[in-house]
Amino acid sequence: MKKPIDALIFTIRGQKVLLDSDLAEIYGVTTKRLNEQVKRNTERFPEDFMFQLTADEWENLKSQIATSSLEGESPEALGSQIATLDGEEVNTPKRSQSVTGSHGGRRKLPYAFTEHGAIMAATVLNSPEAVTMSVYVVRAFVQMREQMASNREILKRLAEIDQTLLQHDQALQVIWTQLQPLLAPPPEPEKRRIGFHHDEQ
Repeated sequence: MKKPIDALIFTIRGQKVLLDSDLAEIYGVTTKRLNEQVKRNTERFPEDFMFQLTADEWENLKSQIATSSLEGESPEALGSQIATLDGEEVNTPKRSQSVTGSHGGRRKLPYAFTEHGAIMAATVLNSPEAVTMSVYVVRAFVQMREQMASNREILKRLAEIDQTLLQHDQALQVIWTQLQPLLAPPPEPEKRRIGFHHDEQ
């Protein structure tokens, strides 16, 4: 496995999923064998366990993968990742081939497996490696859920702090308004005019 499992988990249709080619590599089988076993046991894979990506979803996902790879990885790493996602066995391709060529080599749209689907896939493959690796897959999903829960808690706390600061800001505004008259310089006393004036009689 070239990448940690959690790096291969994507969010599609609001669910955390692994693509069939990645799951097959984790379990030590070909994508073809994985999908064949799934088809033989379709009753074990309802839609909340596994679904096939639409053409738009696949194009969007490929764009995300290519963008993140171009931003953070070397051409060699990019080539390896794209090849893995396509389930193709290729020699290390050049960068341009990785982004444009290998994605087109897949004839069918990929299947996405949720956490429960990934566990079920291990049971239908019925291989020691798949059973062993399914534990790591579950842990990766659990870790991601915990991170999301932690992030939600942080965002909630920041919102509370922001609200508190806003309330303090309003209180300070009232105090500042009340202090304005006190801070203003006193009016200058009227100067006494020299000489005799009729209005002073």
